Amino acid sequence: MQVDQHTGLDVEGLLRDRGNEIYDLHRRHINPQFVKVLQTIKFDRDFRSGRGAYLYDAEGNEYLDLISGYGTFNIGRNHPHLKATLDNVARLDLPNLVKMDVPRLAGLLAEKLVDLAPEGLDRVFFANSGAETVESAIKFARAATGKPGILYADHAFHGLSMGALSLNGSEQFRGPFGPLLADARPIPFDDLPALEAALKRKDVCAFVVEPIQGKGVYVPAEDYFREAKRLCEKYGALLVMDEVQTGFGRTGTFFACEQWGVSPHILTVAKALSGGMIPSGAVLCTDAVHKKTFNRMDRCVVHGSTFYMSDLAMAAGLATLEVMEAEDTVGNARRMGALLKDGLESLKTRHSIIREVRGRGLMLAVEFGAPSGFFNKLGRKLSQAVETGLFTQAVVMTLLDEHHILSQTAGHKVDILKFLPTLTINEADVQRIVEALDKTLASASVTGAMLSMGKNLGKQVFRGRK
Repeated sequence: MQVDQHTGLDVEGLLRDRGNEIYDLHRRHINPQFVKVLQTIKFDRDFRSGRGAYLYDAEGNEYLDLISGYGTFNIGRNHPHLKATLDNVARLDLPNLVKMDVPRLAGLLAEKLVDLAPEGLDRVFFANSGAETVESAIKFARAATGKPGILYADHAFHGLSMGALSLNGSEQFRGPFGPLLADARPIPFDDLPALEAALKRKDVCAFVVEPIQGKGVYVPAEDYFREAKRLCEKYGALLVMDEVQTGFGRTGTFFACEQWGVSPHILTVAKALSGGMIPSGAVLCTDAVHKKTFNRMDRCVVHGSTFYMSDLAMAAGLATLEVMEAEDTVGNARRMGALLKDGLESLKTRHSIIREVRGRGLMLAVEFGAPSGFFNKLGRKLSQAVETGLFTQAVVMTLLDEHHILSQTAGHKVDILKFLPTLTINEADVQRIVEALDKTLASASVTGAMLSMGKNLGKQVFRGRK
C-alpha cells in the first residue's frame, strides 16, 4: 500500500464509507456500556459536523450545543482562525518536541498567560489536560510546603487520574479504584469554620477548590475565597483554584477568581485554553512555589511529560487568546449569561418545579424540586430501578428530541439541569433556550420521556441481574 504524501488520509471518504459502523465499533472495541447509555437516553445521534455553537447531524439538522465539550469550545467549534493557525504550524515543519531545547511558542504563550493572570502568578508549567494540571498542583504544593495533607470540597470534580481522583467528591467516580491518596480529606464547600478546623492540624499543603463547582454549579458566599486564602496562609497551606472549567471567560471574567478579588497561590487551566482542537493545560503559580519544585539544576526536569509544550498546542493557545480578544468573548459571556439567567428566572413564575437558577456568566444551572407526581406514574418497582435525576434526564431528552438542544444533567443523583454553551451564543440562541425549556416543562413529553427511559433502564437492570 502506498500513501499520497500530498493529499493525506482521505478522512471524508473513510467516514462516508464506514460511518454507519461507528456505534458497533465502539460497542466491540471501546466502551459498550457508554453505547448502552446513549441508546437508553436516546442520545445515539449521528453528528457529522460542528461550527460555532452548533452541531449538525447526517440529515443536516442543526442542534444548539449547551455542553460544548464540557466547556472546551469557548470560542466555538472549528473556529476558522484556529484552523488556519494549525495549518500554518503543520506547513512550517517546526522542530517540535526536541526536548533538549526551549520551545519558542511555549515562551510566547506563557508570557500571554502571565499578563492575563491575577497578580503574583508569574510562572507557568504546561501540561496536556486538566487532570494533569491538578496532578502537577498536588506535587508543587507538597514540594513547596513539605506537608502531605490535601483538602478538597464535597461535590468536587478535579479529574480522573489517580491524584485528581483522590480529590473527587463523588463516589460514583471513586468507586473501586481505592485506596486513593491517604492524606486527601474532604470538607464541606463554602464552609469557613470547617476549613479552619481542617487547617488547624497544620499538616495540609493545599486546599484545592473550584471557584464554582462544576457538579451542580454551586457558587460560594462573597467572602469565602478571600477568607479561605487568609486561613491557608495563616496555617502554612496553599490555595489552589481549579479553573479548568471556569477559566477563559466562562463566568464573565477571564478567570473566575477575579470576581472575588482573590489571587491563589496556584491556578490550573485547560479545556478552552487551546480552543478544543489540541489537548493542552497550564499551571500558573507564584515564583516561590515554582522554585521549590525546580530548585536545582539537577531537578530542572523533575516534572514534565512527553507531549507538553508541543508546537500545535502552544500555537492553538496563542490563536485562541487572539480570537477571545478580537471577538470580546468574555464580554459576550457576561452579557448573554445575564440575559439567559434573567430568562430562566422568569420561568419560575410559570413552573413551580423550578427551585433555583444559579451560576455566573455562561455557567448556569436550573435546579428542580422533587417531581413526586412524575415518579408516581412510573410505578413503585420501576422507580426503584432508577435514581434521583430521572426527571432532569427526561428534560434533557425532550430538549434534544423536540427542540434540537443538547444539554446535560449537572451530576449524578441530582435534579439539576446545566447549561455550558460556547461563549459565542447570541440573543436568538438565548431566546431559543428559554422558550424550549418553557415548552418542555409545560408539555407531557417529559412524562413520556421518563416512562420510556425508565422502561429501558429497567430492562438493563433486569439483564444485568440475569
